[in-house]
Amino acid sequence: MDIVTFQIDAEQEGSRIDSFLAGELDSLSRSYIQKILKNGGVTVNEKAAKANYKICDGDLIRLEIPEEQEPDIKPENIPLEVLYEDEDVLVVNKPKDMVVHPAAGHYEHTLVNAIMYHCAGNLSGINGVLRPGIVHRIDKDTTGALVICKNDKAHQCLAEQLAVHSITRKYRAIVQGYFSEDSFTIEGDIGRHPTDRKKMAIVTKNGKPAVTHVKVLERLRGFSYVECQLETGRTHQIRVHLSSKGHPLLGDTVYGPAKPAVAGLTGQTLHAMVLGFQHPSTGEYIECTAPLPEYFEKLLRKLRVN
Repeated sequence: MDIVTFQIDAEQEGSRIDSFLAGELDSLSRSYIQKILKNGGVTVNEKAAKANYKICDGDLIRLEIPEEQEPDIKPENIPLEVLYEDEDVLVVNKPKDMVVHPAAGHYEHTLVNAIMYHCAGNLSGINGVLRPGIVHRIDKDTTGALVICKNDKAHQCLAEQLAVHSITRKYRAIVQGYFSEDSFTIEGDIGRHPTDRKKMAIVTKNGKPAVTHVKVLERLRGFSYVECQLETGRTHQIRVHLSSKGHPLLGDTVYGPAKPAVAGLTGQTLHAMVLGFQHPSTGEYIECTAPLPEYFEKLLRKLRVN
């Protein structure tokens, strides 16, 4: 059993304890932390805490993380839109609302469950039992092209290409407002937000260099349709960079307005459209294009200026 303690200061005061712990511990989902709370595994000032407890300045939190048992990740017959496939790699068009890989307390209905079924166990094992075949990921609400590695050789090759930023990754997004330029580059080191641990931010200390190239494709009614090409691949990079310029993604309630500007929209309008890489065996350049999802196309039609 692992024991983790936190001493709360004034800047952290007021958050729910389950939200705070989920933000501090990336490896544990909020639902799993709530389960630990329910079982009495979290104390505040030596008293058992409930999930809705609001933390206070000076609180001493003690979290007992149960000894991890190897999870039983099961293949699931979930339909996949395959963009490219051979004996080394698989490229799929990930749908909206699908989590890429399992996490503690959430082991079903992820992309990993789907590819385990599709690939019949032929996946690289470098990232362990929770992330077989996964060399990179995109957010739950982000759609688009994602490459999966079927063996360790392919995984190592793709990981090296990611490390030197040689993989082509072009995204399509709808952002709020208009830009004064048709194309530009955003640079800014990205790291964990200093006060909200569930968010990323442009930071001056302990951040990683991040570069996003932006091209305006179309000006819509109050919004812009843009292409973002990643030079680096930091967590939430496009979302953070565009928000830092005052143009958050439409539907992004984390880095933009709390309520979406378009009724009924869930999650940010971000789509990984183009993914290109050197094939791990042949060296041939492979480029896949994931068509825009139907909801994205409908939004474009709705927002176009007639």
